[in-house]
Amino acid sequence: MKKKLGLVCSVVLALSVVLTACGSDGAGGAGGDNAKKIALIMRQNVGTFSAQYINGVKTEVEKNGGQLTVFNADTDLSKMASNLDAAVNQHFDGILIDHGTAEALQQGTQKAIDKKIPVVLFDTDIKLPGVPVVEQDDNKLAELSLEQLAADNNGKGNIVKIWVAGFAPMEKRQVTYDAFLKKYPDFKEIAAFGSATNNTALDTQTQMEAILKKYPNKGDITAVWAAWDEFAKGATRAIQQAGRNEIKVYAIDLSDEDLQLIQEANSPWAATAAVDPSNIGRIHAQTVFQKIKGEQVPDSVKLNPVLVKQSDLPKDKKVTMGDLSQYVSEWGK
Repeated sequence: MKKKLGLVCSVVLALSVVLTACGSDGAGGAGGDNAKKIALIMRQNVGTFSAQYINGVKTEVEKNGGQLTVFNADTDLSKMASNLDAAVNQHFDGILIDHGTAEALQQGTQKAIDKKIPVVLFDTDIKLPGVPVVEQDDNKLAELSLEQLAADNNGKGNIVKIWVAGFAPMEKRQVTYDAFLKKYPDFKEIAAFGSATNNTALDTQTQMEAILKKYPNKGDITAVWAAWDEFAKGATRAIQQAGRNEIKVYAIDLSDEDLQLIQEANSPWAATAAVDPSNIGRIHAQTVFQKIKGEQVPDSVKLNPVLVKQSDLPKDKKVTMGDLSQYVSEWGK
């Protein structure tokens, strides 16, 4: 039964960019004996950023002759820990962990190390010798977006913050946000909310609509700072529907869907700081193959973010992630 389910999962993964998780009862890879089986242990698979990240992982795994199985925990850290244990017990050749926590996954990661299975982390706060962490420079991501907010608004105004605790990158971004408020005392945080769910953008839109009703007048809210693009999507749609486009949105992360929103006529989404999610996935997978081959890999692989402004983009053409580097020279490097 397990082999049959493992084969079904492999077929699904080969056909789809937006990959769904194979449950821990049947997540083994299938195929030839020489193909390396790689497990991707995800906390959640939400939005187009995740889809493009997974596609980057999948492309790099296939480039190296491997086969990928994705385990999606749907935000449940207990399930994520169980998925990691399943991957270890099924003797995957390499394990990638996306947005985990040390509290939930340290024990399982150590179990993998004890069984000589290479593990590479992405935006996960586990610290074990020989376990590389691929990470965006989260402090720089926050700094780029917040400094643009300050520049566009003369260093003063009322801010709505959308953020959620419990994720390593979010916690780092919050540190930079706190420093920003100290640097610019004329900015005032008038509201803060945020939650990570399977419908984050829609839930954020509903919450933002309530904030707009609480602050109904032009000038009540200067800007929204969204620490994740799923938050930015919800906030942008709420602002557009309310006709409050004087409120500008500054965010972190970028995808094709985000670019469409940024380029809409009179969009309030002014700027976002990001690393190409496809590159993140590619480098995450590339690093685990380096480990499998016994190559030396630093414990920290940090990716430099880029600020993308609405004003960088042409008004007469829809830009995608694939051609963004034509307008933002540092993108994708």
